[in-house]
Amino acid sequence: MIHVAVVGASGRMGRAVVAAVQAAEDLDLVAQLDSGDDLAEAARAKAEVAVDFTVPEASEANVHALIELGLHAVVGTSGWTAEALDRVSEHLKERPELGVLVAPNFALGAVLAMRLSAAASKYFESVEIVELHHPDKVDAPSGTAVHTAAGIAAARAEAGVAPSPDATTADPDGARGALVDGVRVHAVRLRGLVAHQEILMGNPGEQFTIRHDSFDRVSFMPGVLLAVRNVDRHPGLTVGLDHYMDL
Repeated sequence: MIHVAVVGASGRMGRAVVAAVQAAEDLDLVAQLDSGDDLAEAARAKAEVAVDFTVPEASEANVHALIELGLHAVVGTSGWTAEALDRVSEHLKERPELGVLVAPNFALGAVLAMRLSAAASKYFESVEIVELHHPDKVDAPSGTAVHTAAGIAAARAEAGVAPSPDATTADPDGARGALVDGVRVHAVRLRGLVAHQEILMGNPGEQFTIRHDSFDRVSFMPGVLLAVRNVDRHPGLTVGLDHYMDL
């Protein structure tokens, strides 16, 4: 039995995590915490793993506090910067037995789409990403899109593929989207959506599209539970759920 605390328990994702943990026979929900609560309550409740679905402004501080308390952490909060990840990695050197997973997306299909797009992108002249989310999402582009773009850029650089062709010279309103590691990313915020992403790849005469859709937050729960069950086997900082999967 793994004892679990949920940080951000009253949020949209937090409520889904609470329900998923409560329904799992091998997990025991021992603490539900929100903004303003003392994270030490998780340690006092004998939690071994804490799941953080809060806000970008609070998540890094939460993780550092959880490390100090001796808890493994599974983090689904978006908005993490490379500098913040470096600080967590450095802190974990003081507690080498602990594992922290920061995952841009916990939907297993989304993880597979990210890995497949990186592998496929080196065979195509052009690559662009369209990510679509609900309008309550506070960051753009999404962490999933940034992680996807980084994987694509690394794969194309290793293969020596040239940048995607683009003759645009005038774009005063930013219609071409954000440039993330050399990959164009377009963000849509629309009521009725949950979390969706398309990776568009093109060659002369053909287009290859990889799309993943999460229609409900329940789609993230198998990945969250996979992470909770395995984080203790991966000491140090891990970015991306794919490192916990047999891919």
